[in-house]
Amino acid sequence: MNSFPDSTALSPLADRLAALAHPARLEILRSLAERECCCCKEVVGRLDLAQSTVSQHLKILVDAGLVRLTPEGARSLYRLDREALAGLSDAVGALLSTCCAAPSGADPQE
Repeated sequence: MNSFPDSTALSPLADRLAALAHPARLEILRSLAERECCCCKEVVGRLDLAQSTVSQHLKILVDAGLVRLTPEGARSLYRLDREALAGLSDAVGALLSTCCAAPSGADPQE
């Protein structure tokens, strides 16, 4: 079982969760998960959002370390940072399992 994130990990965890706290960014993650990588224009083509809006959301996801940006000639390619997302999943799982567990010494029937 994973341990509860320590105090030094809580701020980066909160930053990453904040980056996920928008439906458009969740849609972008889903879109990126379906492909190895894609450019902003390809993401725009899959969502009902303006390119400037998608670019803003991609920047937030890149800044949070959840998406990687790779310049390739005149365009930029975006891909999920699967290692960072797996770490986020582990941290949230540990947080929830700790928070949802009964306090030690507590009667689970109460």
